[in-house]
Amino acid sequence: MHNFRKLSIWSKSVELVTEMYRLTNTFPSYEQFGLKSQMQSAAVSCPSNIAEGSAKSSNKDFARFLEMSVGSLYELETQLLVALNLEYIDIQIYDSMQNKIVELEKMIVSFKNQLDK
Repeated sequence: MHNFRKLSIWSKSVELVTEMYRLTNTFPSYEQFGLKSQMQSAAVSCPSNIAEGSAKSSNKDFARFLEMSVGSLYELETQLLVALNLEYIDIQIYDSMQNKIVELEKMIVSFKNQLDK
């Protein structure tokens, strides 16, 4: 078992959640149960899966939860693009958030690959 609180992938993903909540809180009120909710859910799913997976007794099980974490980030990338297309965010915010998401994806995949060895 791993202590998720000590994992940089967990702390970075919690930071991303915080930023995503702040960003989506600027969306139009009619998106409260639409894109805003979807983006918040996908974002919070990432550190939640890391935390849950860290409690598993095998690295193989933990790796499965890390894959779900990355999947949530892929969802978030898609939703972020939709937000850009709908002009809820500008290209600078999109690029900044996209870079953070991709960096975190790479970190999680790298950590997972270490578990697989």
